[in-house]
Amino acid sequence: MEEEKFAFTPEELKETKILHDDLKDKLADSLMPGDEEHLTAFIEHTMEQGGVHRDVFGLNPILTSLQTARITVDEIGLRRDGVIATMLYGCLGDHLEAVEEIRKAFGDNVARIVHGLIRIQKLYEKNPVIESENFRNLLLSFAEDMRVILIMIADRVNIMRQIRDTPNKEAQHEVSEEASYLYAPLAHKLGLYTLKSELEDLSLKYLEHDAYYMIKEKLNATKQARDAYIDRFIGPVKARLEEAGLKFHIKGRTKSIHSIWQKMKKQQCGFEGIYDLFAIRIILDSPLEKEKQQCWQVYSIITDMYQPNPKRLRDWLSVPKSNGYESLHITVLGPENKWVEVQIRTERMDDIAEHGLAAHWRYKGIKSGGQMDEWLANIRSALEAGDGLQVMDQFRMDLTPDEIYAFTPKGDLFKFPAGATVLDFAYRIHSKIGNSCVGGRVNGKVVSMRQELHSGDSVEIITQSNQSPKRDWLNIVKTSKAKSKIRLALKETQAKEGLYAKELLERRFKNKKVEMEESVMGHLIKKMGFKETSDFYRQIADGKLDSNEVIDQYVAVRDHLQNAAKEHEIVSAENFAYESPNEELTHSDDDVLTIDQNLKGIDYQLAPCCHPIYGDRIFGFVTAGGGIKIHRTDCPNAAEMRRRFGYRIVKARWSGKGQSKYAITLRVIGNDDIGVVSNLTNIISKDEKIVMRSINIDSHDGLFSGNLVVQLEDTTRLQSLIKKLKAVKGVRDVSRI
Repeated sequence: MEEEKFAFTPEELKETKILHDDLKDKLADSLMPGDEEHLTAFIEHTMEQGGVHRDVFGLNPILTSLQTARITVDEIGLRRDGVIATMLYGCLGDHLEAVEEIRKAFGDNVARIVHGLIRIQKLYEKNPVIESENFRNLLLSFAEDMRVILIMIADRVNIMRQIRDTPNKEAQHEVSEEASYLYAPLAHKLGLYTLKSELEDLSLKYLEHDAYYMIKEKLNATKQARDAYIDRFIGPVKARLEEAGLKFHIKGRTKSIHSIWQKMKKQQCGFEGIYDLFAIRIILDSPLEKEKQQCWQVYSIITDMYQPNPKRLRDWLSVPKSNGYESLHITVLGPENKWVEVQIRTERMDDIAEHGLAAHWRYKGIKSGGQMDEWLANIRSALEAGDGLQVMDQFRMDLTPDEIYAFTPKGDLFKFPAGATVLDFAYRIHSKIGNSCVGGRVNGKVVSMRQELHSGDSVEIITQSNQSPKRDWLNIVKTSKAKSKIRLALKETQAKEGLYAKELLERRFKNKKVEMEESVMGHLIKKMGFKETSDFYRQIADGKLDSNEVIDQYVAVRDHLQNAAKEHEIVSAENFAYESPNEELTHSDDDVLTIDQNLKGIDYQLAPCCHPIYGDRIFGFVTAGGGIKIHRTDCPNAAEMRRRFGYRIVKARWSGKGQSKYAITLRVIGNDDIGVVSNLTNIISKDEKIVMRSINIDSHDGLFSGNLVVQLEDTTRLQSLIKKLKAVKGVRDVSRI
């Protein structure tokens, strides 16, 4: 069956001529010789080739392009390049092969815009989940020229205007949802407030028909009364401000239907419950040095006339918002006891709020990356600078590719740092997918896990059940999330391998009828040059160490240790004595204590009953003589002091570390062998930061117990010392007294 040839209806022809003449008149100063002829030739050729078709709503694409072009001129300020690109794309669709012909006929700018529009159309074909902020940013990064986004917004506004009576309600619903969560926020970001409000209102009209018309009818019914009320409110205010000699102008604006509906839903009330249907803005023509003074002067005048609601005061004059927004918002009880919101600002503040620093859209809570914000703010300034032709024609996207966006086959969109790989993508989906990843398909092509991703890539991960993470994977991935998941998987793998190797070795020992002792094994592992036991067992698991050789070496180490033990006769530790020849060291004033709340420099003594040292939790006790003694909070006498003399206890804490050393006593219990005590003293003597004062030993029933007095700097060194002493063979317990 032959396809029906595209044709214009009489009404479409009439509107097309009107739009054509209007655009030609408005663009006369920017069109180049031959533009009109070339454009007509392109469109006629496409029609002859059967390349022009009505869309899902039955709309004429040539007429739609003209309507969109007029919006880009009237509402946005685009000129020749933007309009020609709009017309061409509307008729050509996504024929990339035509871009070179367009470049020859209309130049690089037009070709680049058309190419950007086609690229974004290709993005849509991946069925992305476009509700996400990620898709919005991807859209922006794909638009080589910002006019691509502006044309898309204008096109969506135009379609929303044309589909009011369409029978295709499903398509109408889909287009309206996209307008609401994608195009309206983009228009808002770019300062296109009129288009943003229209998109929101029309999407509400199609998505929630009853709510839209209910609010519209109520607004229409109350418009006359509302306008009269605004006049009644403004009249006396205007007179008082003029009396004060202020230069100003006043705006009164009604909220959009969409924002009223959002407020009704948020506050869970009816139309009548929304009292701030409009806001009044007083904009002062004020010199910079008098801005705050005059704003507060207006505030004073209005609050003298009308009762303010203090809970609704928003002072962004004293401390502007982080985005530069400055304004004073007050809500007052106007005539007839109605609440009225009044915004007070200067021309400069109004300019920043409306045009600069991207203040308004961030103020409403739309989030985006810092670099994208700056870029969009520059666009907005360029759009509203007045000389739109030169600025926009010279504009280039200035974003460093520090972020990329990639799709799953289902259309979910993930953000990654530049340089991220297929393996990063796999771990982003799930740890199990990452751990078993062997490669991927990027845009249908099989690639390795090392393949770098680019914005717009569609990625499918290929897995194998026998795959497991390798250490060199840490060099492949870019994201910290993937790195931490790989490290965790490697640890789990090592732990499993270590356990397997240990069980294997124990079985071999059993087969050879050799008893495996942990202490001897520890000596062997150190002798073989391993710092970590896990490394030793990993080499057993990998087969790099022969278990038979390990057993032979183990037997040699065991026999050596046993012979060494027999060589010296056990001598009682009671015969061991040590007293340091050095004088007793005391704490210096280097270590600072803060007594009570914030008092420093007060004389104090460290209590001899518990010997506090730097780092201990402490308190101060005011003695009968008025001095302060510092005790540990776990001092044996602490409970009694608190019970009987609670009023003499003051807070104390260490607040400065000096060079002091503190004497502490350790109680050591162990096997009654002078060799054990020698080992203890060797450990202490090797540490330059610890001074040993004395050791007193008692022995009984094969055990010795002794008090070991040392001097050291703080609790950290003390804990380290106790740990080392407890590790000595033959030591049963070490505790501080």
